[in-house]
Amino acid sequence: MLCPRSMRAEQPDANPLAPKPPMIAPCAKRIIYLHMAGSPSQLELFDYKPELTKLHMQDAPASFLEGKRFAFIKGVPKVLAAQTKFSQYGESGQWMSELLPHLSKVVDKLSIIRTVNTDQFNHAPAQLFVHTGSPRLGGPSLGSWVTYGLGSENENLPGFVVLLSGGKTPDAGKSLWGSGFLPSVYQGVQCRTSDEPVLYLNNPTGIDRNLRRRMLDTVAEMNEAEFRRSGDTETQTRIAQYELAYRMQMAVPEAMDLSREPQHILDLYGAQPGFVSKAESADDPRVLYKGDDPTFANNCLLARRLLENGVRFVQLYDWGWDHHGSSPGESIDETLPIKCQQIDRAVTGLLLDLEQRGMLQDTLVVWGGEFGRTPMMQNNVNTELKKGFVGRDHHPFAYTMWMAGGGIKGGVAYGKTDEFGYYPVENSVSIRDLQATVLHLMGLDPYRFHYTYQGLDQRLIGPTNDGKVLQALLA
Repeated sequence: MLCPRSMRAEQPDANPLAPKPPMIAPCAKRIIYLHMAGSPSQLELFDYKPELTKLHMQDAPASFLEGKRFAFIKGVPKVLAAQTKFSQYGESGQWMSELLPHLSKVVDKLSIIRTVNTDQFNHAPAQLFVHTGSPRLGGPSLGSWVTYGLGSENENLPGFVVLLSGGKTPDAGKSLWGSGFLPSVYQGVQCRTSDEPVLYLNNPTGIDRNLRRRMLDTVAEMNEAEFRRSGDTETQTRIAQYELAYRMQMAVPEAMDLSREPQHILDLYGAQPGFVSKAESADDPRVLYKGDDPTFANNCLLARRLLENGVRFVQLYDWGWDHHGSSPGESIDETLPIKCQQIDRAVTGLLLDLEQRGMLQDTLVVWGGEFGRTPMMQNNVNTELKKGFVGRDHHPFAYTMWMAGGGIKGGVAYGKTDEFGYYPVENSVSIRDLQATVLHLMGLDPYRFHYTYQGLDQRLIGPTNDGKVLQALLA
């Protein structure tokens, strides 16, 4: 069992990010978590439901509506058939959408989970629940827990790095990669794919590296004296963060320089070194969905480079997957194909690149959103199909995620939903189950792994140990 804070405070000179032994035999050493903020429609991508085609544009059955809460649906909505074509792929015969032509070629590397469910149906609480184990602010993120438990393999880089694409930050903001009640040294460090990778990392004008070193030595002496007086571990954290920032000045630019990659690797991902997205400053929200924006592809390649350099956990958030159909730039028929175009080649390239380097076997890759989309059309704008206004509301009862790599069995379709994709009917998977499985694969016992805070043994999977490890997915 890992030491609670009171025990670790006895080691003022210890590096809190130093590698730590796992609690149980690990299947993976590192993680790339790909979160599609806004939540992709499982019914257009992974969960083939021909029955919806038979009921297309008919009033939704009463069983869809009675006693249910929705984010935006009002009245009686229409059933909406899948807006894409499906085919079976791979030796496993997995059903996948035409919108993912590259990923479908490597489907036998994936464990596709079709019955994930949550009790949150608004974006920010649902995102927090997935990544921190609580729908409320203040909990440590999954990346912080993993870094706290295992440390980092490169003392010159953060153990937990966050990369954003899509032009906006997820609804729950930076709390998604915060350290919560864990020491702040374990929070995620947000990096940028262009210009200065980490803001405020460089020395200000007039300060050279030697002067910076002398300043840090003086500050460290003061902080160590304060630590001996108070025993506050955040003082130790401040020392470690100052030193890490100093080392990062040399290590980060090299690790994040995509121009060092050969052209065939750039082509594999669809990456473009030096690309600067105009999405954040665009007046028209549809610019956010520009199909040839390679920011996500760049981030996937950066993630591989960071893992090679010893970073433990890399989190990619891609904004733009909220397809209500209530306004231009939010539709399934127009913008979902563009978002898929932005990620399909990049994610597939990531899996293939990790495999050819011998890294996929001990790198866990996770893909998904915070909830799913309804089998009926969101009808708050119109009750007829109209190009650019086809959408689905939030759906917490069943949606699709997938995992690949370290310790995961490939070619698996786990769980089954009903004929409409509304509820799980076989192997329901909770958010706690996913979290327990990820910790287990990383060599952290999800039931014993904790941090003592406010007199309680806090766990990612909650105080009652609700999560179960999904043994059927393990290789």
